[in-house]
Amino acid sequence: MMWQTIKQIPFWQKVLAGFILGAGVGVIFGESATVLKPLGDIFISAIKMLVAPLILCAIVVSITSLGSQTSLKRLSFKTLAMFMFTGTIASLIGLTVGSLIDMGGSMELVTTEVRERNIPGFSQVLLDIIPVNPFASLAEGKVLQIIVFAVLVGIAINKVGEKAAPLKHAFEAGAEVMFQLTRMVLQLTPIGVFGLMAWVVGEYGLSMLLPLGKFIAAIYIAALIHIIFVYGGLIKFAAKLSPLQFFRKAMPAQIVAFSTASSFGTLPASTRCTESMGVSKQYSSFVLPLGATMNMDGCGGIYPAIAAIFIAQIYGIQLDMTDYMLIAVTATVASVGTAGVPGSAMVMLSVTLGVVGLPLEGIAFIAAIDRIIDMIRTSTNVTGDMMTAVVIGKSEGLLDEQQFYNNQEADINENATATQTKSASE
Repeated sequence: MMWQTIKQIPFWQKVLAGFILGAGVGVIFGESATVLKPLGDIFISAIKMLVAPLILCAIVVSITSLGSQTSLKRLSFKTLAMFMFTGTIASLIGLTVGSLIDMGGSMELVTTEVRERNIPGFSQVLLDIIPVNPFASLAEGKVLQIIVFAVLVGIAINKVGEKAAPLKHAFEAGAEVMFQLTRMVLQLTPIGVFGLMAWVVGEYGLSMLLPLGKFIAAIYIAALIHIIFVYGGLIKFAAKLSPLQFFRKAMPAQIVAFSTASSFGTLPASTRCTESMGVSKQYSSFVLPLGATMNMDGCGGIYPAIAAIFIAQIYGIQLDMTDYMLIAVTATVASVGTAGVPGSAMVMLSVTLGVVGLPLEGIAFIAAIDRIIDMIRTSTNVTGDMMTAVVIGKSEGLLDEQQFYNNQEADINENATATQTKSASE
């Protein structure tokens, strides 16, 4: 009886309950709560298990299902244009919020030694996205290389036509198996979120955040402004849909993103959320992995802008209008140029600091709280991915508006009915 009652609770409420309970346990038990970290580690490991095969099968199927190359090119252009537009707005919001708050004026400096970082050039990043050995890329989880390979395979299947039908059907079957496996793994989400939040709050506590509270507050304020007004505004005015309904259905993925601080780890949850919004499975399978790699409004727009201003303040360095312009441009471009690089947020910040001549040693002041900041950065990135799926999906006839406004939430234990895909051809 009790189990049946629990099963009837909406998925987002289960996740939210895990989040709140985990944070409460961390506050009450302090460092002792870190023993619950393995619960989160198991969840993240299960998610990582899904990422490579899910992206490969889902993108190949999405490319073969989207049909004509003209439609694919148009979708790709509109999706990337949206990423660049919101990235530019994010960096401007970051600069504005960072300039209005005196974050580090009273902070005492200490001598800090920072290890030299090897930051690849943009041309090297472009070379690195080509998978020399696709099987090695799958084994090592090199997501950007997997995406490139999957796109090329999908395009090749479309060009070959009928002779490639068996391979196309094999990928379709593989995608359905991965979707089912994803639904099974998602059942662990509330438990995983509970363990992660208990660990984060127990490890860091609340007291150590006070000296850097203004910096953290600035990041969170800018991210919330971007999520509510920019993403909400695009949903309202570009897609002509309800922002409240969008945020209600996006909440489970936002909570997972906030807890795991991983865009790729949130892919299963964000895929499910966009399906519940009525976005066709074919387009969501294309835009979400691409967005997890290239759409970095939180990491590449807001964070480097505010962090650069913070570091300038604690070192007493005055920034002029040229510096602000360089930060905005670099932060936007770096979000794409450093895609797929481990620790990409720190690399993006290093690039931004180097352009305006700020000391890289300043990174050490915020490294200790990077996890706290990474949580809202990831939530922003994931929300932007889902917003793009909805807005571009609506413009291309790849969104079921009736499903978007349907408040009934499917149980993650049940097989979700595949969304009917409308033709993207004009």
